[in-house]
Amino acid sequence: MKVRDLKIENVITTKEETTIEDAIRILYKKHIGALVITDEKGKCKGIFTERDALRSMVRKIPSDKHLRNVMSKNVITISEDASFAQAKRLMILHRIRHLPVVDKKGFLVGMLTLRRILDELVGMPTNKG
Repeated sequence: MKVRDLKIENVITTKEETTIEDAIRILYKKHIGALVITDEKGKCKGIFTERDALRSMVRKIPSDKHLRNVMSKNVITISEDASFAQAKRLMILHRIRHLPVVDKKGFLVGMLTLRRILDELVGMPTNKG
């Protein structure tokens, strides 16, 4: 099975100028665990996850600060042509639950998430409905 078969295509993205408060609001309203920060061309610049939100709160970083100050900048990505086994290894190795999927040119084309894997492979729906 390939990553392209499991990826979520409608990834919620934002810019690094988004405030922490606005990013947390998006995570909450969209019921998602991560926002991918992209440049104007659609390439990944960073990722802001629930863990980053908690970290910023514990460190008492003002919520009006921009994501560029708190996002994870060394984004681990995977090719949409990669196998599920490769994606699984990356997620375990880096202890991540959200893996942006990129095409051959490095543009964001989707997201592989632990939630999606549980939904599709294990048959354990995690969406609230």
